[in-house]
Amino acid sequence: MELLCDPEPFLGGIDFGEGPRWHDGRLWYSDFYQHCVCAVSPGGAAEVIVEVPGQPSGLGWMPNGDLLAVSMTERRVMRYDGAALHEHADLSEIASSLCNDMTVDAEGRAYVGNFGFDLHNGEDAAPATLALVQPDGTAEPCADGLMFPNGAVITPDGRTFIIGESFACQFTAFDIGPEGRLENRRLWAAEGGEVTHRVETELNCFAVMLGGDDRRTLFLVTAPGSHPDEVRGLGQGRIDAVRVEVPGAGLP
Repeated sequence: MELLCDPEPFLGGIDFGEGPRWHDGRLWYSDFYQHCVCAVSPGGAAEVIVEVPGQPSGLGWMPNGDLLAVSMTERRVMRYDGAALHEHADLSEIASSLCNDMTVDAEGRAYVGNFGFDLHNGEDAAPATLALVQPDGTAEPCADGLMFPNGAVITPDGRTFIIGESFACQFTAFDIGPEGRLENRRLWAAEGGEVTHRVETELNCFAVMLGGDDRRTLFLVTAPGSHPDEVRGLGQGRIDAVRVEVPGAGLP
């Protein structure tokens, strides 16, 4: 296993960052407790794009360029057209707990996960149902029994959806069928797979994204912990960066 060189600081002053995405030449991310979506230039200049009072998480874009952002506590997907933020989809009938990560395909279909249980108050782990949001904002369940779904990707050919199940220590794959519906569920990878590279971070790493012009810069979103009491209002989280050999592919 190869240990990559120490990552370099890229941006500081974050409470708890999530949903990193490389888009239009900048790194975008959500900050849970600063309640904002930001974009950062390659040189480290940060801009607040929009405030999301309901705690932003997963990010994505519609074909026309509108930004989609998960509103965690409201269990909604919000849409920002550059001027105003408004509701795109209500997931309260699908998500049993806080909504979290989201992956948006090239047609504007959004796949949105949720915790499945009250993680921060010590509730026992329980499975979650993944939501599929069509471009018109219509929401439906598309996969159930997922143990803390997070970190989903769509392969470059647009035919396979792969999602991490954090509390099952595995990746699960689906074929993407008509209208984005998921089919043929199967195990993609689990404990015992070969780890070829490793990056050590000073703080806990909660999300990553490959970006830069060649998608060979690995951005690592880090924080002292994940419980609100450990990070909220402290500004001790940050984003680090390190160059890697294998470029990003597919979505996001």
